[in-house]
Amino acid sequence: MKIMGIVGTNARQSYNRMLLQYIQKHFANQFALEICEIKDIPLFNENHPAADPESITVLAEKIAAADGVIISTPEHNHSVPSPLKSVIEWLSYRIHPLANKSLMIVGASYHPQGSSRAQVHLRQILDSPGVNPRVLPGNEFLLGNAKTAFDSEGNIKNEKTVSFLEQCISEFIKFINSNKLIDQKTKTIPDQEKTVQALTQSVFASSPKIQWDANYDVVVLGFGGAGATAARFAADEGAKVLLVDAAPEGSEGGNTRVSHQLIASGDNFDNLKSYYKQMAEPIGIDDDVLNTFVEGLVGMNNYVKKYLDVEPFSIRKQWIESDLSAVTEEYPEFSGVHSADMTVVHEGIADAALWKILRQKVVERADKIDVWFNSPALHLIQDSQTKTIIGVQVEHEHVVRNIQAQNGVVLATGGFENNQQMIEDYLQEPYLSPIGTTYNKGAGIKMALEVGADLWHMRSYESLGQLHGLSPKQPKGVRSKYATNIFWPILFTGSIITIGDDGTRYFKEDDINRHGHIYNHGFWRIPLSQEHPAVIFDQKQYDKIQADNDNPNGYPDILKFAIKANNLAELANKIGTNADNLQQTITDFNYFAQKGKDYAYQREPKTLTSFSENGPYYAILMRQNMLNTQGGARRNSRCQVLNPNGQPIAHLYEAGELGAPFANQYAGGGNLADCLISGKIAGQNAAQVKVDIQTPTNTATMVQPAMQVTTNNLGSDLQKEESFVTASNQYLGKSNAGMGDEIVVRITLDNNKKLENVEVLKQSESQDVSKEALETLPKTMVTKNTYNVDAISGATRTSAALKEAVKDALSKVE
Repeated sequence: MKIMGIVGTNARQSYNRMLLQYIQKHFANQFALEICEIKDIPLFNENHPAADPESITVLAEKIAAADGVIISTPEHNHSVPSPLKSVIEWLSYRIHPLANKSLMIVGASYHPQGSSRAQVHLRQILDSPGVNPRVLPGNEFLLGNAKTAFDSEGNIKNEKTVSFLEQCISEFIKFINSNKLIDQKTKTIPDQEKTVQALTQSVFASSPKIQWDANYDVVVLGFGGAGATAARFAADEGAKVLLVDAAPEGSEGGNTRVSHQLIASGDNFDNLKSYYKQMAEPIGIDDDVLNTFVEGLVGMNNYVKKYLDVEPFSIRKQWIESDLSAVTEEYPEFSGVHSADMTVVHEGIADAALWKILRQKVVERADKIDVWFNSPALHLIQDSQTKTIIGVQVEHEHVVRNIQAQNGVVLATGGFENNQQMIEDYLQEPYLSPIGTTYNKGAGIKMALEVGADLWHMRSYESLGQLHGLSPKQPKGVRSKYATNIFWPILFTGSIITIGDDGTRYFKEDDINRHGHIYNHGFWRIPLSQEHPAVIFDQKQYDKIQADNDNPNGYPDILKFAIKANNLAELANKIGTNADNLQQTITDFNYFAQKGKDYAYQREPKTLTSFSENGPYYAILMRQNMLNTQGGARRNSRCQVLNPNGQPIAHLYEAGELGAPFANQYAGGGNLADCLISGKIAGQNAAQVKVDIQTPTNTATMVQPAMQVTTNNLGSDLQKEESFVTASNQYLGKSNAGMGDEIVVRITLDNNKKLENVEVLKQSESQDVSKEALETLPKTMVTKNTYNVDAISGATRTSAALKEAVKDALSKVE
């Protein structure tokens, strides 16, 4: 077999050339790969004399003689390089050597996404009239971080990457052979016609290009609130479901798990619709999508009672004395706001109570729902003829598996809070410190783009924290703490200001942020992020902060982040800002304080106090927080994913924060409400048995339910009930009061009935904020011989659960 490889760039140094050279060497025993350069081919010119350039004629002859073509493309400005586009222009102007030629796309880039957007664009280009190759569906090979991907001998270093490339190449060889079989139909003599027709139809109907490792009715990608809901409702429709998540067991749950558990709700459709439209304006929201969401808000209390089996608790009506009651009206100036409410599943918040219920609903359906943890979805598998989504590639236990989805795939992978490249591309922001899960990395967006989905709301994101959503600067990859504390007056009352990168103030510090949004000339917006903002204050303000350290709305021990200097010039040097600007900003602020009016940003006069003339002075470096993004694939009211023409991509659905129906301004509880609403709709629609066009003769065939199809049994990762052994003087205790699933401890007593040891046998708490509590509290309990010890700051729920579990164990001592 002979294959032509085209280097999709004219660059002198190219990792895409190295990728083709590796393919040439690694697969030499399977086919001969001839690598073709395009650097000497002139740019396309339709006014060129009648004959094409000789270099194009030679290339066309080589393509025609090859069994298949591999194009390796980098990514320039979200697309393919102009020289490659020019070559394709030549190859579709007078001559058409790529027509019906089997073609595979690969690519390498400096960034982790591995030229994914360029590959999507290249597929669109190749689908143009006059080009029309047969492009291998799915199996795109994306080599990210190319600078470090190869060793000194030009070999790909990562074994899993090599394994996936081998699988992709294997599928391409099958694809070539299948296309050859189809082409034989046009060359056969009449008495062979029926035989070849039968062979041709079997190629399309049975999809021999793909070897399925398992078969399900529905595959749900993402085990957060939306994914759990979609899987549960798909199972209730009779579907056999696979639910996968990139996080390891104990870290699943997405942002739902770590949220305040507040669900937006309300009691009047017209008022609520008006309220949400005003928040989005001047950006328009699809009317059918908005209607569906608002209908869900009005019916939320019934939803909670009927499907979650608990009595709904109204923040507005039943927690009148709580500060949260006012939060139900996040935009009090908008009409319709008085119909807005928030619902919780019990009288409590920020305790993962809703998440635990949603997870339990999946566990209760373990006979219909298989769950895979630590199993990232890599690609959607799309039928090359009908463009129907027929399956998913998932990496499970370090093996890439092709999973067939008979009726539908639900994307519920969350946003891109932890994908720096997407943050830069879509938000045009520097690094933003995550508040929620660290596993939301934009996988759903990449997969949706690969199959031709349209996007929406990509610029919208939410924040929380002090001031306009700031917290003390943490190392990259570390979640911000105490970000739900948003109003600590000590940070904007007194001799204290916040500066941006150039040493000057840039906002009104005493505004109470609305999910990070502050007032901006008629709208509420998250300010453009500063790379290293800082809170600046003097010694008398330092003392006030120290005295207010235990404020429940504050940040405990925030002064440990303080940088001290004897004067402002020294302080500016230490934090890397402009000393002259900082000095002038303090001078101006002191003038405003003396006059009782902030002429720059209109901060309340009572919050203004002049800085001391002499040091020391202090700075705390801050960072903008990221709660969640709202962007993703465009969806309709049935939660079907749409292409750029507004048409559904068959069998593909979406739920949750990925492509949420929120743009511009946002009110709390909306995302959790949407998880429940869109998760139910997506799961139910995905589960419906489909009638699809499966063959080139346009014969409609019924897809058989997965229960009736023989497949590999790859099992489920859901833990079965565990039994723990106890010896003499040992007792077990349990608690469900933590942020994750059940905590189980085993205590050991000495002969005097004193605590000798406390072991945590089972837990699924967050490994960042809860780690200290899990490690230190058991030792403290033994030392003090009591379960009743002080909680670990920042891990209140985990501390409470550990204490409750040990108390439960002690209650069993005779």
